Amino acid sequence: MKVIRREDIELREHAILESDATFSDENDGRISSSSRDYLRTEFQRDRDKIIHSKAFRRLSHKTQVFLAPEGDHFRTRLTHTLEVAQISRTIARALALNEDLVEAIALGHDLGHTPFGHTGEEALNDCLLAYETADCKLSFSHNEQSLRVVDTIENNGRGLNLTAEVRDGILCHTGSQRAETLEGRIVSLADRIAYVNHDIDDAIRAGILLEGQLPESTHRILGEDHSSRIETLVLNTVENSARTGDIQMTNEVWDAMMELRSFLFENVYRSDPVIVEVRKAYHLVQDLFAYYLKHIDQVPEEYRAISDGNDLVAVRDYVAGMTDRYAKSIFAELFMPQNISL
Repeated sequence: MKVIRREDIELREHAILESDATFSDENDGRISSSSRDYLRTEFQRDRDKIIHSKAFRRLSHKTQVFLAPEGDHFRTRLTHTLEVAQISRTIARALALNEDLVEAIALGHDLGHTPFGHTGEEALNDCLLAYETADCKLSFSHNEQSLRVVDTIENNGRGLNLTAEVRDGILCHTGSQRAETLEGRIVSLADRIAYVNHDIDDAIRAGILLEGQLPESTHRILGEDHSSRIETLVLNTVENSARTGDIQMTNEVWDAMMELRSFLFENVYRSDPVIVEVRKAYHLVQDLFAYYLKHIDQVPEEYRAISDGNDLVAVRDYVAGMTDRYAKSIFAELFMPQNISL
């Protein structure tokens, strides 16, 4: 039986991938040099490092949109990550780009997300801005925190030592700065395809939306149901990217997806059932931040050791890494009466 070695995979990449793909044997290196693996390419190693990280395991207990879902089928940050990886691989494979690289970026893109989704992100950012001084200016964004997780927090402060291409894709999966590689740009677009569609699915499951309430353009341009919409968005991305040489949808399809995203903000993300839980989560994160800043000795040493003596950084890293259930458990322990006898 033949053994497929790393060198065999690298040769196969050069034989079948497009010339503007990112080849694993031409990567821009790691922060620290390391010997190459016998079986796996550099991007495959990065994927495996991320999967085995503590931050990746915690994603299963971080919610996506619905902060207190009743039911087993609502998305978590982990299932979102897996959906992004699947969509990214499909697009990369169709365009003959590096499937291993998009998978590594996709699996790592949300490692720095806070408990309670974007609500926790907003709460932490507001906390840091409140303590801003001329000498200390900090903010919080989950993509920058994801990079900090893989560079510094994981592996007892040593980080995962990922390749430059994976690090760039993680940092640039959201925001105005585009990834340097086509593979990184695929993940950025796949992230949007995934969350717009699965948030609709979860909203319908929660009874907040009906399929017939979606904008007319959604059904006319994107499709009549969850599956057909994803198929349209993926196929349009593949065909238009092949035609233009960059990762992008046609204007018509992109505008329809953005209209759908705006519709979700107005009718789901700001709906009464969601807003009630959002307010609770926002104050919970802020209260935890304030408590640990006053009791810095209760922040685990592993976070204080990598903070360069900045208590704000130590508390930020600790609170951002919490899962929803751990944050709620700690909040109850700190702020709710225990074992009251009447």
